[in-house]
Amino acid sequence: MATSGLAASPIKYCLHLPVQCPGLREKRVSASILGRSSCCTGSTQKYHPRRMPIVKCAMEASFGGSTDDSAAIFPRINVKDPYKRLGINKEASEDEIQAARNFLIQRYAGHKPSVDAIEAAHDKIIMQKFYDRKNPKIDINKKVREMKQSRFVQAVTSRFRTPATKFIVKTSIAFIVLGALTVLFPTEEGPTLQVAISLITAIYFIHDRLKSKLRAFLYGAGAFIFSWLLGTFLMVSVVPPILKGPMSLEVTTSLITYVLLWISSTYLI
Repeated sequence: MATSGLAASPIKYCLHLPVQCPGLREKRVSASILGRSSCCTGSTQKYHPRRMPIVKCAMEASFGGSTDDSAAIFPRINVKDPYKRLGINKEASEDEIQAARNFLIQRYAGHKPSVDAIEAAHDKIIMQKFYDRKNPKIDINKKVREMKQSRFVQAVTSRFRTPATKFIVKTSIAFIVLGALTVLFPTEEGPTLQVAISLITAIYFIHDRLKSKLRAFLYGAGAFIFSWLLGTFLMVSVVPPILKGPMSLEVTTSLITYVLLWISSTYLI
């Protein structure tokens, strides 16, 4: 065909349309475009369209082009510990527990045994949390720490100090001998003599450590009165008689007094 005295020939090209859905063959479309000839040579021009990238089809699942993860199996389905099954620690809050449960349920929703295992672990943790709130446990270590940190206990413990080992052995032998004499040689009047000796012994050892006669007398007399009253209270109200005999109460009270006097004479400052 001729146009205004210039020779022109139709140009043919092929368009390769990008196929958006896998499984469908490409469509080839042929078209003719009137190309203008060159003024000098009269050669024809060819059009080469760019190839468009293939876009994944939104409905590719209908054509079998995607992997179906809806039936994925929960890998920790047989883990017995409910916390490990959900992948959380035992200090997790209820919000964290619920978030872990929702995430796993959404991910493994297509596998019923996995969903049941996740739900069972979640329910077990929630019930345990509820039981712990209703029946709080007593933390003994925490209570002991709080007691040690109280002002009263610190004031009492500050009045005691550990002396040299030689001094501890010396006081221990003295009060053990007094206790043996009280048990082996009871009298009808009671262990009056041994108790008096124990008071003098306590005052002597306190003076030996503190180098003060007044403090030694006050500490010794106060420790003796307190220990005797405490021993009597324990034997009458709390502790059943340990020794048999008419003077068993006095003897046992004397033994308790010796123990407290030994602590006072050895550690009290």
